[in-house]
Amino acid sequence: MPARSGRTVRDLRRENRAAVLQRLYFDGPLSRLALGPAIGLSSGSVSNVVAELVAEGLVEEAGSVDSAGGRPRTLLRVSPAGGRMIGVDIGETRVRVELFDLTLTELARTERALSTTETDRHARYDVAVVVGHVQDGIAEVLHRAGVPAERLLGVGIGVPGIVEHTPQDGAVVHGQTIGWNGVPLERLLRESGALPASVPYRIDNGAKTLGQAEMWFGAGRGARSAVFVLFGSGVGASVISEDMGPGRAVEWGHLTVRVRGRRCRCGTLGCLEAYAGAEALLDRWREAGGTPPEGTHEETALTAMLAAAYPDDAETEPDRTALAVLEETAEYLGAGFADLINLFQPERILVGGWAGLQLGSRFLDEVKTHATAYALRHPAARTRIDLGRLGPEAVTVGAAVLPLADFFARGGRRPQERPGTPAPAWQTAIRDRVTS
Repeated sequence: MPARSGRTVRDLRRENRAAVLQRLYFDGPLSRLALGPAIGLSSGSVSNVVAELVAEGLVEEAGSVDSAGGRPRTLLRVSPAGGRMIGVDIGETRVRVELFDLTLTELARTERALSTTETDRHARYDVAVVVGHVQDGIAEVLHRAGVPAERLLGVGIGVPGIVEHTPQDGAVVHGQTIGWNGVPLERLLRESGALPASVPYRIDNGAKTLGQAEMWFGAGRGARSAVFVLFGSGVGASVISEDMGPGRAVEWGHLTVRVRGRRCRCGTLGCLEAYAGAEALLDRWREAGGTPPEGTHEETALTAMLAAAYPDDAETEPDRTALAVLEETAEYLGAGFADLINLFQPERILVGGWAGLQLGSRFLDEVKTHATAYALRHPAARTRIDLGRLGPEAVTVGAAVLPLADFFARGGRRPQERPGTPAPAWQTAIRDRVTS
């Protein structure tokens, strides 16, 4: 029967389950007594919801805590064994695939490097090759961990470029810098047969998945608004704030920082990415007379550039060419950060990605100085610029958050599952173990 607000009893039940799961996930372990006031439910409602979730293997006991003069109170937490998710980072140098349990503890991982010998950048990101890497990576991590594909809550994927969600093909990727013009990635993965039809794919921009991971578990926790910048071969960003919900990816790397400047990988002139992306940095070092190591991976070459510019040995002279390019890059980045400050006035700007973490550890203070100089004083004084905390794996963690967030929103039910549906055998085994 419908509730007065238009919501059905089933809706209320789902919302109560979601509230309990999310509170235990972020603030647990908690007792039943503490859960009620935290989520605004009566003790009876909490007990009913918890009993369901324990029976389904989604919540488990986690010890006890003394109470004032009464019996010890049992603590509850989300059960790591309650589900599995896969996070995929389709980056510009490699495809990384990771399998996680329900608490986002890594269970298995694999990586597939994208060719660095291709002179044609678009050939390096051949769609069939990338889809094959994702398909093989999913099969490998499931095999390593001994997890049946049917146990997955879903697969989240972070990609470079703009993601459009269509009724016909699902997620379609427009990655202009890698030659992906309207690639129906979700349909191609579904057609590859890597997973049963019941397992959903969730695909979004890589900078956005990085931002979601840092907001849930990293340097963004507690912030009401933040901008997350992702530096790899190219440059991207996402903005998360109270009025944007889960956030929005922005093509920050393609803001013009120099009129009639260097040609960017996207084809236009003067983009920030043409000066600050790892690929552009190495090209600029080479053009200025530097000698990047030939035939090496982009990550290795950038490490060599930073080592040349900032030698660890105090007696070694820095490579002046590399240092000059990096100092100029710091100013371009400062100007780009100032644009983000003026446009979005965030509490925090957080830097991630393999290149961002390398660069930031060397000259983030210089970037901050330039950002302050270029930005409006009032918002600049209220913005903190720092490195992310989750390392280069943040994109895969954030990608795995996509199906996990859906799972929580459904009250801990799988897409095909309905109240009263018999639990699969694996879930029954978990329930029996928890309640025995």
